[in-house]
Amino acid sequence: MYDVIIVGAGPAGASAALFTAKAGKKTLVLDNDQSMTKAAWVENHYGVSEIEGPELLKTGQEQAKKFGAEIVQTQVNQVKKENPQRVTVETEKGSYEAEHVILTTGGNTKLAEASGINTTEGTEPRIKTIIDTDDKGKTNVEGVWAAGTVAGVSVHTIITAGDGAKAAINVLTEMNGERYVDHDILSKK
Repeated sequence: MYDVIIVGAGPAGASAALFTAKAGKKTLVLDNDQSMTKAAWVENHYGVSEIEGPELLKTGQEQAKKFGAEIVQTQVNQVKKENPQRVTVETEKGSYEAEHVILTTGGNTKLAEASGINTTEGTEPRIKTIIDTDDKGKTNVEGVWAAGTVAGVSVHTIITAGDGAKAAINVLTEMNGERYVDHDILSKK
């Protein structure tokens, strides 16, 4: 069993995985390699002068792996809450369980709809439907969260990455029972 499963390894998903894995939580990322960022040319991402979308995706995923996140290429078919302590994620490669699941599926709400997760009208151009979340990223299904474009934020990578981090921090806060903060400090030379 995992502490956290993240569905989607784009900017929101990899960012969420970076935070949960760095916090020592057993983290699994399930990805179908369909990120919108694969087609992006990015010149408006803080800390990066310019980068191709595929390189940005690779860098984010490598950062998450550095702290122990596992990434599995598979299609996720359904998310179920059948046990009060865990959420089951069914994929084409089998089932996985975690205490918390974060959905970061870009502009695609099919998984949420197939799983009984509430959706609502989108506000971004070309994003007609989003997952209905509270301000922390929680959905109507206990233990299931959503972040990034699928949760209603702008499609810009800097914003979706930040929203993934926000959801992960809120998950970690709930898991730890106190506000989670991750601030590293330069060592003195």
